[in-house]
Amino acid sequence: MERAVNTPFPLPRIWAVGISRLGALYRDIAAAYDPVANLTLVTRGFEEALRDLENAGADRPDVIVAAGSNGNYLKTRVDIPVVLVTPTGFDVMHALARARREGSRRLALVMHGETPVEVLRFCTVFGIDVRHASYLSAEDAEGCVLDLRDRGVDAIVGPGLVTEIAERAGMKAVFLYSRASVQAALDTALEVARATLGERARRRRLDQIMQNLRDGVLALNAQGGIEAMSARMAEMLRCTPSQVIGRQLAAVAPEIAAVVPAVPGESLESVRGASYLVHRSVWGDPGQAPVGALVTFQASVAMPRLDRSVRAPQRGQRASSPARYCLDDMIGECAAIAALRQRVLRYAATDATVLIRGESGTGKELVAQSLHHASARRDGAFVALNCSAFPESLLESELFGYEEGAFTGARRGGKPGLFEIAHHGTVFLDEIGEMPRALQGRLLRVLQEREVVRLGSGEPIPVDVRIIAATHRPLLERIETGEFRADLYYRLNILNVALPPLRERGTDMALLASHLLLRTGRVASREAARQILNGVLPMLADYRWPGNVRELQNVIERIGVELAPGGALAGTRLTGERLGGIAPELIGGDRRAFSLKARARRIEIDEIRTALAGCGGDRDKACAVLGISKTTLWRRLREA
Repeated sequence: MERAVNTPFPLPRIWAVGISRLGALYRDIAAAYDPVANLTLVTRGFEEALRDLENAGADRPDVIVAAGSNGNYLKTRVDIPVVLVTPTGFDVMHALARARREGSRRLALVMHGETPVEVLRFCTVFGIDVRHASYLSAEDAEGCVLDLRDRGVDAIVGPGLVTEIAERAGMKAVFLYSRASVQAALDTALEVARATLGERARRRRLDQIMQNLRDGVLALNAQGGIEAMSARMAEMLRCTPSQVIGRQLAAVAPEIAAVVPAVPGESLESVRGASYLVHRSVWGDPGQAPVGALVTFQASVAMPRLDRSVRAPQRGQRASSPARYCLDDMIGECAAIAALRQRVLRYAATDATVLIRGESGTGKELVAQSLHHASARRDGAFVALNCSAFPESLLESELFGYEEGAFTGARRGGKPGLFEIAHHGTVFLDEIGEMPRALQGRLLRVLQEREVVRLGSGEPIPVDVRIIAATHRPLLERIETGEFRADLYYRLNILNVALPPLRERGTDMALLASHLLLRTGRVASREAARQILNGVLPMLADYRWPGNVRELQNVIERIGVELAPGGALAGTRLTGERLGGIAPELIGGDRRAFSLKARARRIEIDEIRTALAGCGGDRDKACAVLGISKTTLWRRLREA
């Protein structure tokens, strides 16, 4: 007997079922099994033992040990392994010899069921003169013993039930089973119990693994019966695993069974309105015939998510930002803004490249984020880059990424570029007109081939991105001067959005200004903000706003600061004169609001500033555009 005390499983529970002499033999050797098993002696048989088993609850045994008709009775009525105590040739020889020693002349060997061939052969070989008889039930055993007595048999060798009947009938009786045969049965029961517990533990681990899988997974046997399933699969079948384990998949969910590939492989299928990649593989031990199939249902939307997670930037690398703005953030009711909203909605329904044109401060990034937010890519990354904010070498690595060792100082492991980070999302290239010409060709390739090549690598990486570009520059003029590639312009200018300057949105001034003042947190409601600004709205509307909404936001922020306790406007009414003190640029610096001369001078200065901004601060180019001398330009700027 194996004495393995250290085991990864709980001690096996074994019931030793037997009455009279067998029960006594159990008790005699039970103590030897205490270190390796919880051995329970049940001195009841047949229906009584079965009732004990039904009432055991959580204490049900893992294995039952029994003998003769009692063992066969239980074996056909319980779902627990039953190990039978089997007599050996030595048991038969020992019992018959004992009967001979006690003076018995006519012997009979009575066993349950057919007498084993080994026992018959043993008796023949050793010339043992003994009658053989068998029985099937307790009633049959009694009739068999009495019949043998009537035929002159004076001693019976057999199991406990038979020997008790023989003794009651006045015959000599010798118990057949030995200590060794009982111990062999208990050892076998111990091995069976350990194997059963190990299988249960493996089943629990498999179930735990299955329940934590994100995909729908089915384990089918060779006949199509369900052996195990994941929690996601149970959701798809709309049942619990206990309801369907052991049943045929075709009977439980015929529509799911119909899409399972007949042979190992995969296919894209639609199940209950959702798309799944259905994969079938064989299930079984290597080198042996398959015992079933493993079927995986992977939601098609999970594949882009997985791809995004694989492409996600590593720790310390640049991450994408969410699109904070949407169409509701476009404040305005004028016709130009209403048309802009409709155009953004139409363009969001496609993946075509968009070029946004507009002066500085008109809200180009707000429009870009609104396009992304309203598109099918809203769950993907939104990555923005100002092309004028980086030197050429750094801009190239930011856009396209690099491999380890591509240049001195390159990060270990390399770095993905913005196009890789934005896979399945949107890249917003602000100030595209400032992109160095050397990089324009590489950007053109991304637009044409939808793939990028990192610095230091020759392997292209496919990317699925939508590109939105923006500029305040007149790109056609830059094409004429050779500063911008014509082929790139026509690749970018597929869909075109032109943003109106603030000076052309006069009817939106009150709405915009009150909204911006409310955002400062100095007023409680938009109506309160409108009342504060009501007296200066004509002054705000008359100004040309070369900085557009961004400039208006700066002026409103100043007003909000002055409205705070201790500020110049605290507890007072906002007038044109007070506004002029806060934002003198609104009245041309001489504080004479709206004089014809001041207004003309203000317009002239605004035109100069706009030209300078459009020429990147180059005064010679600005003078050429305006048709004035550098002296006039310098004087007007000094007057401003």
